[in-house]
Amino acid sequence: MADHKKNFLDGMRDGIPIALGYFAVSFTLGIACRNIGLSALHSTVMSFTNLTSAGEFAALGIMAAGASYWEMALSQLVINLRYMLMSCSLSQKMAPDTPMYHRLLVGYGVTDEIFGISVNVPGRLDPFYTYGAICIASPAWALGTFLGVVLGNVLPARIVVALSVALYGMFIAIIVPPARKDRLLAVLILASMALSWLFARLPLFDGISGGMKIIILTVLVSGVAAVLFPVDKGLAGSGKKEEGGEDHA
Repeated sequence: MADHKKNFLDGMRDGIPIALGYFAVSFTLGIACRNIGLSALHSTVMSFTNLTSAGEFAALGIMAAGASYWEMALSQLVINLRYMLMSCSLSQKMAPDTPMYHRLLVGYGVTDEIFGISVNVPGRLDPFYTYGAICIASPAWALGTFLGVVLGNVLPARIVVALSVALYGMFIAIIVPPARKDRLLAVLILASMALSWLFARLPLFDGISGGMKIIILTVLVSGVAAVLFPVDKGLAGSGKKEEGGEDHA
């Protein structure tokens, strides 16, 4: 019980910069919600139950276009499919005897940033660590959306755009510290960035959605890394790692 409390508090601490970034981005989302006629209540409930910026922005466009529920469901499946991969990864990082309800609850709160801090926890992942991060980040995402609907049009557009830059700073804060400690991880990050740029620029991939591109790159990079630099299972379970160890498997 004491370990759970400590891990929960650690998750809350690590979730603070994520919450700040979410607040800024969701403020912009709230403005978009207001522009298509959604109320503050509806917008807040949407954000609290769907922790996905790309998915929600896409959903707003679909709502504005008056598309069908099937189109909405299919678009959300494609855009957010990467979270299934992240959830599977975190599920494997938990102790084998972790109850299913813990795995499902963690899956609710999995985002790119929460996955980033959770997967970098040394050794096994205590679900309460992720719960702590979710308890800080999720309300900030919903609150930012609410205030965006209510106050968004009051602020100058330049300030709203400037607030959104905080999210990119948060991404940098997540990847730089582990990359400095692990040269192979740094190489994989640079390779991912280069491939992402190519996917965005080459006409060959124009017909593939942004969400699907992320899924392809995730499977491709992680698969190559897993084959070339496999993790020693004994070391992974104990929280230790060898050269090319757990952080980049």
